[in-house]
Order: sequence, then structure tokens, then C-alpha cells
Amino acid sequence: MKSFIYFVNWAVYGRKHFVPDLPAEYLTHILYAFANIRPETGEVYLSDTWSDTDQHFQGDSWNDTGKNLYGNFKQLYILKRKYTWLKVLLSIGGWTYSPNFAPVASDPARRTRFVSSAVELLKNLGLDGLDIDWEYPKGQEASDYVSLLCELRQALDEYALRVPTRPRFLLTVATSCAPENIHAMRVAEMDRYLDFWNLMAYDFAGPTWSKTAGHQANVYGYQYSIDKAIEMYRQAGVHPSKMIMGMPLYGRAFGNTDGPAHGFQGDGGTGTWENGVFDYKVLPRPGAREYFDRQAIASYSYDSGKRIMITYDTPECSKIKARYIRDNSLGGVMWWESSGDAPISSDRSIVRAVVDDFGGQNGLDKSDKNCLHYSESVYDNIRSS
Repeated sequence: MKSFIYFVNWAVYGRKHFVPDLPAEYLTHILYAFANIRPETGEVYLSDTWSDTDQHFQGDSWNDTGKNLYGNFKQLYILKRKYTWLKVLLSIGGWTYSPNFAPVASDPARRTRFVSSAVELLKNLGLDGLDIDWEYPKGQEASDYVSLLCELRQALDEYALRVPTRPRFLLTVATSCAPENIHAMRVAEMDRYLDFWNLMAYDFAGPTWSKTAGHQANVYGYQYSIDKAIEMYRQAGVHPSKMIMGMPLYGRAFGNTDGPAHGFQGDGGTGTWENGVFDYKVLPRPGAREYFDRQAIASYSYDSGKRIMITYDTPECSKIKARYIRDNSLGGVMWWESSGDAPISSDRSIVRAVVDDFGGQNGLDKSDKNCLHYSESVYDNIRSS
């Protein structure tokens, strides 16, 4: 089984969440979010260089000679050297930056620049692959997306030939579970170039887009469900082993409601970092009780006094999802995002609950080693290591 997790480059600020906090023994892949795209040229570039490459952490010297990599990416490379199965991918796009994809993917010259700059980042930063998060291609953009992935795959393979160990550099996508978004893509054509599909199997319900309070990550039932999405991808030609089921490490709140399938007003007015969204680790809130919908395979908490429902995955729900992954021969699990989980030592940890159900750390597929050869990196400490 594969175990993917997103690490966001803004976690080092208010969240005080850092790369060494990641439970590496419970992971096989780290997806680093997000790089941006210049729509006028196609260049892929880092969105926060201080966090990504410049910040000095404990053990980093201010007196190193030459050009050296610091920041989160140095910390990730240290993890890679310690845990040689652990692969790090740069995720490009995300919700905020996705509008920049269309003008680039539709233009051959900009596509070329996108590909060359993305691969340049991979070899400079010591990465194992690229993750494309375009939310969401429509119309002609679906064909352009295929062209972009085709050219990326070719460039990654060409670079791999220059590396002594001839690694397989990964190409993955973060992709929707909404039927309308799945239908809009050329799934079979995309699949030729992809190693994994990271299914964003969450945000099915939320206070700003739903008509009633509901589950955000249910396996069965309702307008959107994980099972329905997986079947659609399967019918479109994606092998189950390439599908990675996403799970949320956060909850979405509905205010002034009697619970699932009932009306609501607003998001309850509170949250961890933004109104209506709570880190999983602070749930359930004081005064709330947790519930499990066994038919939908979905969990939530409800505060009858405040009349607030929060939809999120509990350990009980997550373990049943893990069994669903195994029973359906899926490739593994993905989480958004790492700062939201309870400590890995806690029985409340979602990551631990799922990996334990996979058979523990030994149940993860750690057979495929990461790449540690980057002789073309511009950074002395990556090139020499």
C-alpha cells in the first residue's frame, strides 16, 4: 500500500508545522504544495522561496561556502536520506493557482517552458516526481491537459536516462471525484502518462456550496460519493492500483442545523484558521458528540446546544475506509494536509489508524527506493550528497 500526504509550504508560519514533524515511517510519498505558474510564459516557479529554499533550521550553518539549499526542501532531502523509500513530489497548481494552467497548456511554447522549468526544479531540489493539481479542466482544456502530461512524461524519462540509477520519476495528478469533472477529462488518454491518480475524495459538502448539511467524504450514497467516483475512473480505464483515495485531515462546519440532510445557516462562525474549517486534531469540539453513518461510511460531530454539525473522518471511519481500499485493490491513501492530524503517537491519529489497518509500517510498499543522485543540481549540498 502507498501512503501519500500533502505538506503545505505555509504550514511553517501560523501552524508551526515543520518537515521533521512528518511521521515518515507511516508514509511512502510526500506531496509538497504548491508551486505556481506564470501564465504569460509557462514557467513553473516556487511560490514562497523563504519557506521553500531559504529558511535556516536547527543544524543549518550560516557559514557554508558555495550555493546551498536550505528551507523545507533541504529538510525533505534529509528525510529522503534517512528513509530511502520515501519519495518527494512537487505539487504544481492547487485551487488558487489553477487559473494559470489554461493559457499555458493551450500554447506549445508555454507548455515547453512549463515542462523544462518543472523538470529543472525537480533536479535542482532533489525530487522524485511531479504532481499536477489542475482544478478543473473543461472543454478544449481536457485535450491540452493530455498534451501537457505527455510532454512532462517524456521530459522526466529523458532526464532519468542521465541519472546513474535510472529512476522512474513519478507523474501524478490530484483529481476530482465530481462526475461532471471526471466526464470533462480525457481520462484514458491521461492515464497513459500517469503513475497515480490522487483522488480528492473530500469537500463533497460545505457551507458555501451545499443546499443542506451533509457529509464531505462519504464512501456511499448522496450526489457525490467515493465509490461512485472510483467506479467512473475504473470504467474510464484507470487500473485500481493507480487510484489513491484522498482523506481529509480537517472538518467542515454547518451552523444552525439539525444535522445531515437538514437545512443550515452559515458555518457556525468559528474555525481553526478560517471560519467553518477545523483541523481534525481539535475535533470534536467541546460539547459535541461524534456519530458514524454506517450506511454512507461517513462520520461527523454534532453539538445539539449550539446546533453545529462538523463533517470529518474519525479513526473508526478511517479504518473502514482503509478496508475499502484493500477490498477494492486500490493503490493506497492520500491525506490533505499533514498539519491537521493528531500526533502520530495518539490513538486519535488518522494516519496511524489507516496505516495500522494496512498492517502497520510493514504493510506499506517500501520496496521502491527514492533517488539520491542529482549531479545536475545547482545546489552544492544536493549535488555532492
